[in-house]
Amino acid sequence: MNVSIRQLRPGDEPVLALLATRDADFDLEGRGVSLLPLEPDAAREFLSNPAVQFWAAHDGDDVVGFLYCIVLPLRSGEGRELLLYEIGVHKAARRKGAGRKMLDCMEAWMLGNDVGEVWVCADNPAAVAFYRGFGFDAPASQPVYMTRRPY
Repeated sequence: MNVSIRQLRPGDEPVLALLATRDADFDLEGRGVSLLPLEPDAAREFLSNPAVQFWAAHDGDDVVGFLYCIVLPLRSGEGRELLLYEIGVHKAARRKGAGRKMLDCMEAWMLGNDVGEVWVCADNPAAVAFYRGFGFDAPASQPVYMTRRPY
């Protein structure tokens, strides 16, 4: 497998649509489902957002992975950090280096853009092991992740 990584930009809306409709192929077995792609204008706006950092892994013409990060402004310290929001590798391409190559590109982007820290919420043992293998570490006390939807 010859994987190349490319950061997505406006004009790459079809890649986002493909990733949405084939989401189950990039998630853990039995967890992902086909998602509704963004409308073209919304996809273009998403890819134009300077806070969005989105890479895709390709093997030839096939998309075999993606990495979606968000630049978060901070009120102190370094001024901003990176949230690794989502990563996915096609089930047929796992354990062949695509995930690591995408993280290498993310780290190079961070170094080139003065972003000193990245964080991620890992929700399964395989993800924890993957991130630890790349040098991520967890603080001794973990916060509780909570959500709420206004009705």
